[in-house]
Amino acid sequence: MSTRELLVLGTAGAVPTRRRNHNGYLLRWDGQGVLFDPGEGIQRQMSLAGASATELRWVCVTHFHGDHSLGVPGIVQRLGRDRVPHDVHAVFPAEGAEYWQRLRYATSYHDEPSLVEHPVSGARETLQGNGFTITALPLAHSIPTYGYRLAEPDGRAHLPAKLREHGITGAAVRELSGELLAECTTPKPGQKFAFVMDTGLCDNVFALADGVDLLVIESTFLDTETEQAAERGHLTARQAGEVARAAGVKTLVLTHFSERYTESDDSLFLEQAGFPGAVLAHDLARVPLPARRSGRIAPPAH
Repeated sequence: MSTRELLVLGTAGAVPTRRRNHNGYLLRWDGQGVLFDPGEGIQRQMSLAGASATELRWVCVTHFHGDHSLGVPGIVQRLGRDRVPHDVHAVFPAEGAEYWQRLRYATSYHDEPSLVEHPVSGARETLQGNGFTITALPLAHSIPTYGYRLAEPDGRAHLPAKLREHGITGAAVRELSGELLAECTTPKPGQKFAFVMDTGLCDNVFALADGVDLLVIESTFLDTETEQAAERGHLTARQAGEVARAAGVKTLVLTHFSERYTESDDSLFLEQAGFPGAVLAHDLARVPLPARRSGRIAPPAH
């Protein structure tokens, strides 16, 4: 049975705290692990969460501030040490390629892993994964920063009652085309996920979040620090909620919290976001993608 869930490895902002590790988010997608923004201490967090380096197929870095990338050397070394047999694709801002190289080769190690590098730059860029695409869009931060959107292709779900009505069974179901395909199936949108970190409000925040099933988005500050958020290129919890409502998001995950806030402030983040069913991220939490509609996905029309 396939699993699609977000494993939260760390939720702090620039400074980790006693209860919040540096950033780290592992999206498990049908056996493929997509690791976003591995911060300091990410190997230990993965171990505590029961995750392994062999799960990883993609590593996506939004930008090269330390809380989003200091875990890269450990991940690279672990991929080699564990002899991960498959390619791991690394996506990062092309403008920060110098930092990527420093992090990738930060220490001496044996068994260098097979990393396929994808530096992204400029306007919309889309990479092809196994059963999904990853799109990178630039955001509005103090250094070049990209958000990511993962999407599977749309398909069609079979309608059992219509299939019975036409006496279509077995292998014939896979051969549907033309009018029968239209009558015996219904459109089924593919699942979509977006990851937005360290940015002020801009058009691409909404483009990334548009219609996604799960949006992971920074909410570094509360309303009392709205001006500071704007000055530093960050979002408040209220702005994160506004994005989710405007974009038609199903599940909103708030994360990347400033170290100034304590457990007593947690409820304020949810209150100010004002989004029904919003999730306040905690280290080692698991957030399932919203359930897909029942039914098999039919092949595209011939």
